[in-house]
Amino acid sequence: MPLAPHRPRADRLAADYYTPVRVPPDVAALASVPDTLAPGSPAKVGILDLAFAVRGERTELVERYQKTPLQIMRPLWIDPGLPGMSYVYIMATGAGVAQADRYRMDVRCGPDTQVHLTTQAATKIFRMEHDYASQRVHLSAEAGSYVEYLPDPLIPFAGARFYQRTEVTVAPGATVVLGDTLTAGRLARGERHAYRVLATDLRISRPDGTPLAVDTLRLAPGPRGGAVLGPGVFAGHDHVASLFAVTDRVPATALADTLHDALAGLGLLYGVSVLPRECGAWVRLLDDSPIRVAAAHEAVRQAVRRLLTGHPAPDLRKP
Repeated sequence: MPLAPHRPRADRLAADYYTPVRVPPDVAALASVPDTLAPGSPAKVGILDLAFAVRGERTELVERYQKTPLQIMRPLWIDPGLPGMSYVYIMATGAGVAQADRYRMDVRCGPDTQVHLTTQAATKIFRMEHDYASQRVHLSAEAGSYVEYLPDPLIPFAGARFYQRTEVTVAPGATVVLGDTLTAGRLARGERHAYRVLATDLRISRPDGTPLAVDTLRLAPGPRGGAVLGPGVFAGHDHVASLFAVTDRVPATALADTLHDALAGLGLLYGVSVLPRECGAWVRLLDDSPIRVAAAHEAVRQAVRRLLTGHPAPDLRKP
């Protein structure tokens, strides 16, 4: 099956391309004209449009469009177990996400591709006095592909206002592993749930639109962060992380058991469940230590990788 044609450049620079659709009310209520650069101004719109295809014995980046502040390093092939897998680091040329920033990333992974996407470092969401920042992520995986999207943690500074919508399309026969980690803020500075509002939407579906999973997060801390510390959100902890694995390579129950076994005995609060339509499994974990959360997230990633491919993931050695 051929890759979908890329969008012409003029479309990518149109406001309706990078502006989020159906912004949550708590975020939309903050829309305003900043006293700094407005949405759509130079350096306020970051765009990545990537396509991958198998060429010979490895996965190659065959289409690329990038607009600063978003960009990528050239693909690397560093996995001894999966030598054809393309590793791509996503980078932002600014120090973090500022008010009125609008980001969009599109990643299309063709049949039988093997792609690992991650970020160079944690994503910092700066204090905002006007408007808000947003990011749209669109990821598609065609039959036979194995795709990992595992960005580093999201760190909302005091006063941050941010909305992210991630849409993942997984064809039958494809595998997608995606994870995320959210911190309570710049904890070393005493900022704990001091952001104004943070909202995320994740939707996983089949190419025909059949929904597989939906995960919605709405955080508006209020005074002293009390509104997000309850049992249904952070449960009094500082870090929450999730990992979703959509696949038909193994039964969903076997995948859920693997996730549970990887976390058993680590001393974290976590829950594992099979995804709807038996399309895979997911895990969410909570803790106060960023080191334990990172180690637990890596443990489940390694467990899933070994189960689904028979090989461990390499050490990416990030700074």
